[in-house]
Amino acid sequence: MPTNEQQWFDFEPSAPVATAEVPPPLPMAVPLMVPDAGDEFVLAGGDEVLVRRSPKASRYRLSVGRDGAAVLTIPTRGSERQALQFLESQRDWLERTRSRLARLPRSAAVWTLGTSVLWRGEWRAIERAPESVPHVAVGEERFRVSRHEGDLRPTLEAHFRRVARIELPPRTWELAAVSGVEVREVSVRDQRTRWGSCSSSGQISLNWRLVQAPEFVADYIILHELMHMREMNHSERFWALVEGVCPRRQEAERWLKNHGGALGL
Repeated sequence: MPTNEQQWFDFEPSAPVATAEVPPPLPMAVPLMVPDAGDEFVLAGGDEVLVRRSPKASRYRLSVGRDGAAVLTIPTRGSERQALQFLESQRDWLERTRSRLARLPRSAAVWTLGTSVLWRGEWRAIERAPESVPHVAVGEERFRVSRHEGDLRPTLEAHFRRVARIELPPRTWELAAVSGVEVREVSVRDQRTRWGSCSSSGQISLNWRLVQAPEFVADYIILHELMHMREMNHSERFWALVEGVCPRRQEAERWLKNHGGALGL
């Protein structure tokens, strides 16, 4: 367990995008049979749901990730019978949720001329720029490429990371000054499982893909991490602090929920 000075708190986009819960089961005189972690329930119709047993869980919880994968969390004293009943009761919810997720925008695996990508919060087509040296245009901005043919994604993402390293740290220092929060270090990384993270010692790490999001969304992530400097938890007090400095919090969270998958997270 890290010391308080080294404790980190993360804002994870990989968290479930939808959940359903039921109250905990009634206390039993003897422990009940519970599926082992990693087991799968197969519902009528062929749906597969991964089972996870958690000693911290106080109720049955069905979660669905951006890829449509469903995970059922079972309390320690839960039973397979009750878990199956819960799953069956949530069948319609599960189907609606997966249908909604399937309609969300996704970024193309290969980027070529004409491909639309998220940039500055807008879907922009990659276009050939008129410069003599090969460049492409994404919105109003130009990026140099070695050639116009083939997959442009690695080159453009390298440019996006460079922009993020230039823009995100100064914005973090600015918001920290306005919020009265002391920050020691700001880094920009290629994080695959979180939008940002912070330590109680004053270090903040941000995902470079935030430059593809609207400015108010990037600001929300930064402010979220800054408020963790005061509250290293997700308590009511923490959320009150976030609301106090970020009035567009809910709008930002909706954007991330609907577009995070298009950023590859």
